[in-house]
Amino acid sequence: MGNNNCCCEGHRTKIRSEEEHKKLMNRLKRIEGQVRGVEKMLDENAYCPDIMVQISAINNALNSFNKELLASHMKSCVVEDIQAGKGDEAIDELAALLQKVMK
Repeated sequence: MGNNNCCCEGHRTKIRSEEEHKKLMNRLKRIEGQVRGVEKMLDENAYCPDIMVQISAINNALNSFNKELLASHMKSCVVEDIQAGKGDEAIDELAALLQKVMK
């Protein structure tokens, strides 16, 4: 399977480069900080619309994170599966994933 980037020992995993892992972790840490900020706002009795704006920002950050993961998945795992002759399975899995995340 290509460079064996997406499937190890019979179960699905994704081996990410150190750079990709660091980039994704940094984004998650920022999102975590935003969530803590909302907790603080709630503790400080912040105005509801102000909290809602911050929640919207968190949702947007999570959506961006998901888009980045999806692009990486398509460029590596899906391509590798297609090259390995498992194109129909890869497309079906991708379609099912999109159904789940685009609710």
